[in-house]
Amino acid sequence: FFDEFQIGWRMPKEGGWYYDMYDHPLKGEVTAADIDAYRFPDARDPVRFAGLREAAIRVANEDQRAVVFGNISAGIFELYTWLRGYKAAYTEWAESPKMASHLMGRILEMQMAYWEKALPILGDVIDVAQCADDVAGQNGLLISPRSYRKLLKPLHKELFDYIHAHTKAKIFFHSCGAVRAIIPDLIQVGVDILNPVQVSATGMDSAELKREYGKDITFWGGGVDTQRVFGTGTPQE
Repeated sequence: FFDEFQIGWRMPKEGGWYYDMYDHPLKGEVTAADIDAYRFPDARDPVRFAGLREAAIRVANEDQRAVVFGNISAGIFELYTWLRGYKAAYTEWAESPKMASHLMGRILEMQMAYWEKALPILGDVIDVAQCADDVAGQNGLLISPRSYRKLLKPLHKELFDYIHAHTKAKIFFHSCGAVRAIIPDLIQVGVDILNPVQVSATGMDSAELKREYGKDITFWGGGVDTQRVFGTGTPQE
């Protein structure tokens, strides 16, 4: 994934469990022309879709399991920060939102191209369309709810509206952290399933969320404190 987007990455510790990004293809000061010159992966490359319909039918008919189909990349906001680097991305988000929107618009174009190719092939077979955008941390959103609604929410809506218009599959949206402030917005843009319900994050009590939003959205995953109890808690906990 990182190679395809020209993002520098490495596993910093021998025998480690995760990768660190260390270089970003659109780092530093950039212009709209720089963004337009950046070459995104070919979302319509037939190689991406070779054999997928047959595999999906096999999962549905022989394995009798739900068919989940994922996006081409990380979320629009995530990929924006990875291409720019965190310092440049958050500075630009605050000081030059038009430039942030320009790059995120290019990312949306790539993702739309992917779904425009994928759904005629798989739209009648898949049960779940999997998307993501990690927009929250431990105690709240990484961006303000206001800026989410202004800059990112319209892009999510355009993407999710297209998916809903071309398949009966439910949209599964992943975002770690304390996303409670924008759950009504996610419902408005067409998210059917929210994951992971990080119960250790601020405001993410699963019982409260179910009472408040359970009629409008499904909460999938979570329910277990993976930060503390699951890793280091006692058997009783």
